[in-house]
Amino acid sequence: MLVKDRMSAPAVTITPDIPFQDALKLMRDKGYRRLPVVNRSGELVGIVSERDLLYATPSPASSLSVWELNYLLSQLQVREIMTKHTITTTPDTPIEDAAEVMATRKIGGLPVVDGRNHVLGVITETDIFKAMVEMLAMHQNGVRLTLDVPERMGVLGELGTGIAELGGNIMGLGVYDSPTPNHRRMLVKVQGVTKGQLVNLLDKLGDQVIDAREIGQPEMVLA
Repeated sequence: MLVKDRMSAPAVTITPDIPFQDALKLMRDKGYRRLPVVNRSGELVGIVSERDLLYATPSPASSLSVWELNYLLSQLQVREIMTKHTITTTPDTPIEDAAEVMATRKIGGLPVVDGRNHVLGVITETDIFKAMVEMLAMHQNGVRLTLDVPERMGVLGELGTGIAELGGNIMGLGVYDSPTPNHRRMLVKVQGVTKGQLVNLLDKLGDQVIDAREIGQPEMVLA
């Protein structure tokens, strides 16, 4: 899966000379949390986030009058607030590489640019979360298994063959680090077989079952 498969496109952009208040209104009206800033040639010159704009708002403790504040804000342009040294990605970047950059740099989104530094779209942490949900088949009924398996060739092949022989189908799969040396944790979503059948199969294969549960459609939890 590449960035171009998940990015929001076309990107909504603004120019450096747009007033601060207009940029903030656009974000709130559209539900955006960040906007790429481009010059008249369409090249990326910065990015501005909702947080940047809110930090630019004067404190309620300011001694200025309402009229003075409104005048100052009307004169404030995005160029004075935006981050100029923008971290970007490309449409052909693997999505996990973009996710790692966002996690390492603690940023919520990246402009996606072409070879001319023109903005093609934006990929955000929400896009990454949606991709993860799809890869793990969250919206599919079935049996969800968490396994601890040895790091050796053929483990996944044995599991897939065993599930197929039972008449099952792997709908989602994820692999991550295990606390056990020379092992990996594997999360598998399977349809067409029961939890009991799968546990018996895994016992025969020698894979440790950390968790096994029947999963229906996820329910919305309201706070």
